[in-house]
This record gives sequence, structure tokens and C-alpha cells, in this order.
Amino acid sequence: MTNLKGILFSFILLTITYSGFSQTALEYMEKITAETKKIQKDMWDYTNAVSHGKSARKVEKRRAELLQTSRSALNRVSNMQAFDGSAAYRDSVVSFLNINYLVLKEDYAKIVDMEEIAEKSYDNMEAYLMAQEAANRKMRESGEMVGSQHAIFAAKNGITLITNEDDELAKKMKIASEVYDYYNKVYLIFFKSYIQESYLMAAINNKDVSGIEQNKDALANTANEGLDLLRDIKSFKNDNTIVTACNNMLKFYKDEAENKITAITDYFLKTENFNTVNESFGQIKEKNRTQEDVDKYNNAVNEMNASVDAYNKANEAMNKDRGTYLDAWNKAVAKFTDKHVPSGKAK
Repeated sequence: MTNLKGILFSFILLTITYSGFSQTALEYMEKITAETKKIQKDMWDYTNAVSHGKSARKVEKRRAELLQTSRSALNRVSNMQAFDGSAAYRDSVVSFLNINYLVLKEDYAKIVDMEEIAEKSYDNMEAYLMAQEAANRKMRESGEMVGSQHAIFAAKNGITLITNEDDELAKKMKIASEVYDYYNKVYLIFFKSYIQESYLMAAINNKDVSGIEQNKDALANTANEGLDLLRDIKSFKNDNTIVTACNNMLKFYKDEAENKITAITDYFLKTENFNTVNESFGQIKEKNRTQEDVDKYNNAVNEMNASVDAYNKANEAMNKDRGTYLDAWNKAVAKFTDKHVPSGKAK
């Protein structure tokens, strides 16, 4: 089952061209933006690795390296002198770099730990994705603060800023953020029924008829709820593949809960009944057995045999269809992200 755990930090990129400037002010700005740009590129390369199939834990070494470069950049900017008596611009960048460092060190360390248990429950997965979103928000807000101070500094020193709309890194990060916002919405709908079915399978393995009934009903509810939610999700740039794959998966869960599981519970009930009848029948001496006793026993045998056949057919059909639709979902997600999420190192 595919779960993309991309942490996509948002930045206000400081890639600009200048006209009508004071050379000293420009040099000061260029020195600061060189530091922020390097961190942004490294962050993209890191999050890009996470987003394209590598779990957060597998890229822990890269995170440790990025922590060192972030700390170094923070120290260099912190040691810069205020410009013309004002430290507002420098301090906003220091704050940005410090938040970047803390998010990497603390927030993302928690996210890595949460990854271990995310797939154990819907609440855990929702909390995991919310932690990612919170980390992104911190980065975005600090980046906006830097952008504001950047503009103020430029205006105060006669520098005309021309935003580079074609900046490759900015475009990649914006696109990736949009892709994963969309994907996470669909993924949570999928995961709610996926995890609920796992509870149902656990009850089946434990031959817990009461648990099967409860989880069967819960699965039917989550599947129907998910199908309703999917109807309101529009395609992503005319690509409806993951919504379609999710829709097919939920229809399977709905059919499984509402139709297929009946054969499973019936098998357990018929088997339990046979065991009870068989035990009672065995306790009756052969010479004392009535025709009613024999008929009751034979009926129990026939019912159990019929339930075994129905169980095997239902179980085989469920396993086959589940594998088919899960494989289709995983392939759709991989194709969707390969198509829409930019890859490669930032330039």
C-alpha cells in the first residue's frame, strides 16, 4: 500500500534582479540571499528524496547533513553587522534560518518517529499528516516574514526588485506542494477504509463473529462515506487517476462488507453449530441414537460443508479483488506523482 510521506517546505524565494541600487546595499543583500538560497536548494533536494519513494527514516543521514549546513548558515548570518544602523532585515533572515533549523531538528524528528506508527490507525495517520502540514506552515510563515523585510530593505536603499517568476526552484516547490495537498486529501479517504478493513481481517483471523459484524458495518460506513467525499473532488490538471483508483478500491470494500463477509460469518456459525451437534451426538451411544438425532447430525454436516464451499469462494474472490485493486491504487499513485511532482536536484 503506497503512502507518500513528502514533507514539502514552502519558502519565499529571494531570487531577484536589481536596478537603480546602492552597491553596498546590493552586496549586503546578495550575501544574505546566497545563504538562504543554498538552504532552500538543499531542502528541496532533501524533501524531493522523501517525496519520490524514500521514507523519512531512510534519508535521516541527509537530514543530519542539512542540520549542519543550516546551523552554519545561521551562524554566518547572525555574525553579520547591521546595515546602516538597522538589523531588522538581518534578524528576519536569522529568524527564518533558526526556524528552518528547529523544524528540521525537532519537528521533523517527531515526524520520523510518527512514521513508525502512522499506519496503525486513521487517527495516527491524520496526526502524522497534520504534523507535516504544521511544519510546512512554520516554514511558510517565516519565509513570508523574510520576504517582507527583504522588500522593506530594498525600498529603503533604493533597490528595485524584479521577482523572477521563472525561478526553477520556486516553480518546483509550488507544484510539489499542490500535488501533495491534493494527494493527501485522497489518501486519507482511501486510508480510512484501508485501516478499517485491516481490523475486519484481524477479527476474521481470530474467528470473532461479534468483532466481524462490528467491523463489517464500520467498513461499509467508511466506504460509503469515502465514495460520497470522492464525488466532490475534481481532477488534478485533468488527471483523475488516483480518484478513480480510490473509488474502485472503496467500491471493493463496500461490496466486501455488504455482500462477501456474510459467507465468512455463516461459515463460523455453521462450524460452531456442527461442533456442538457433533459433541452431543458423540455422547449418545449408537444403540440409543434416534432418527431425529441422526437427521440433526447429518443436517449439521451438510450445512457446514455448504458453508465451507461458500467461505472458500468468497475468500478467494476477496483476496483476488483486493490484490487487483490495491495494485491498481499503488500504480496509480506512483504514476500520478511521477507525472506531476518535479524531480531532480535544484539548480
